Amino acid sequence: MVSLAEFRKLALSFDETVELPHFEKNSFRVNKKIFATLEPTAQKIVLKFTEIEQSVFCAFDKSIIYPVPGAWGKKGYTYLELKKIRKDLLKDAVTVSYCNVAPKKLTEKYKQS
Repeated sequence: MVSLAEFRKLALSFDETVELPHFEKNSFRVNKKIFATLEPTAQKIVLKFTEIEQSVFCAFDKSIIYPVPGAWGKKGYTYLELKKIRKDLLKDAVTVSYCNVAPKKLTEKYKQS
């Protein structure tokens, strides 16, 4: 389980990340682009993956990581349940999402070799 505070700390640990409101959610952005949204009452987040990344993460456990319903899910937007996910898996997923939207100069130190 990952608390809301732990997720927020993780998301804000990435270079140049800011937290801003996004409708009824909180968004985490780099260079004005959203890489994560937090739904505090539901204790889940949405991350932005490529379709391939989404299929890999969802293969882990579809009760923890699953596509957002409808068109957004088909574009790679994916729910993660904070009450159920392991911290190491969450860190990997958030890193991938951040690297998908951040400028290349910021992503180099986060990409795994």
